[in-house]
Amino acid sequence: MAVLAAPVAAVRLAVRRALDQVGSAPIPDPPAATDPVPGTRRARVLVACSGGADSLALAAAAVFVGPRQGVDVGLVTVDHGLQAGSARRARAVADWAGRAGFAPVEVATVEVAGRPGGPEAAARDARYEALVSAAHRHRAGTVLLGHTRDDQAETVLLALARGAGPRGLAGMPAVRVLDGIALCRPLLDVTRAQTRAACAALDLTPWDDPHNTDPSYARARVRSDLLPALVEALGPGVVGNLARTAALVAADTAALDALAADHLAAARDPAGGLRVAVLAALPAALRGRVLHAWARELGAAPAALSHRHVEALDALVTAWRGQGPTFLPGGIRVARHGGHLGAG
Repeated sequence: MAVLAAPVAAVRLAVRRALDQVGSAPIPDPPAATDPVPGTRRARVLVACSGGADSLALAAAAVFVGPRQGVDVGLVTVDHGLQAGSARRARAVADWAGRAGFAPVEVATVEVAGRPGGPEAAARDARYEALVSAAHRHRAGTVLLGHTRDDQAETVLLALARGAGPRGLAGMPAVRVLDGIALCRPLLDVTRAQTRAACAALDLTPWDDPHNTDPSYARARVRSDLLPALVEALGPGVVGNLARTAALVAADTAALDALAADHLAAARDPAGGLRVAVLAALPAALRGRVLHAWARELGAAPAALSHRHVEALDALVTAWRGQGPTFLPGGIRVARHGGHLGAG
């Protein structure tokens, strides 16, 4: 019997654990003819695969593990149209997926130009929209994403450079629900080196995206320069420690967010605003989270909502001297009237 390569085993174990948690929900359509028991429904997941080493190793593991756990596995590859030959590469990934046993297989072509934010953010938003749309179309409750421990460490460093608070330092969540679809990252405890080794062991040839080494992108500079310098100065454990920091901060953030939700409910007034006296009695950390959550309820886009906006709202509570309203992203106007904050 051939010995299973350790990197392949590591990726498969990560996928198995993820499917145990999020892959058990049945798809909301009639049972397929291949379902093992008449009248039952099988879960379905989609793998987002660019053809790079991380997502290719993830895809190979998912199509191996999924059927053994009663989960149907499909694949979506997104063509951003940002590079010459992108459509051809996407088609090559889809052709491989068809031969490997994925069903369904889809190439999603997106338009990135004209979206708000920088090119990285615009491409990411377009990609997630396409993945969520595909999941709804194919009745899959979960999309698997190939971010690794190295990606998480880079995310933490970028958050530090931006001066992000705990929400940014929490990095990428293992599971995020977007429009009813679970975006799941099984490989956050797997290294980039392991995914490359897994591809080599399986005779898979990954595609190396030139954007990953383009110094015009901040993440590429972190990947090629900053993180290697930290490893050289502090040792190889720094990557895992950064990722572990994200996990610890994420747990604390989730607990604080739950407390903030309770206090937001307690602060509401009958007109849909917030009572200043309730807000003023809160510790600053909780009050900021309550105001942040309320601003999002009012329609402020999360990507545009900054610490500056929350500070302006907080000033209406703790430093009000009769000043006028503050404005949130999207032109949302918030003013204080006596003991209440209100929008409009």
